[in-house]
Amino acid sequence: MSIEVGSKYQGKVTGITNFGAFVELPGGSTGLVHISEVADNYVKDINEHLSVGDMITVKVINEKDGKIGLSIKKAKDNPPPARRNNNNRGSNHGGGRERTETFEAKMNRFLKDSEDRLASLKKHTEAKRGGRGAKKG
Repeated sequence: MSIEVGSKYQGKVTGITNFGAFVELPGGSTGLVHISEVADNYVKDINEHLSVGDMITVKVINEKDGKIGLSIKKAKDNPPPARRNNNNRGSNHGGGRERTETFEAKMNRFLKDSEDRLASLKKHTEAKRGGRGAKKG
């Protein structure tokens, strides 16, 4: 049985390392699920999610030089969760401005806020030290 990129398979976890889990696929081939592809959230210890002998559904995300890259989180049928702050609030009219803000606009807003905070911090710090060039004597 040939393994195709983009296909989903049932596999058995045959080994676990600190960087991922080895999964035996139908046909006897083995692939690796990298620790970053185990769950949608951060995985510190893969043993909290998988055990040797578990039957799991995986999606083939790449194949290079006989090495098969697998993903558990991409094999899930449900789409990634959307932002929850505006869900279920009626129609989508009028409240969608924040979602359409570009990266550049967000970055400009962040830089302006950051500069304002830094200026305020400098002003308060100088006032506590006696201003610039204050001599002790």
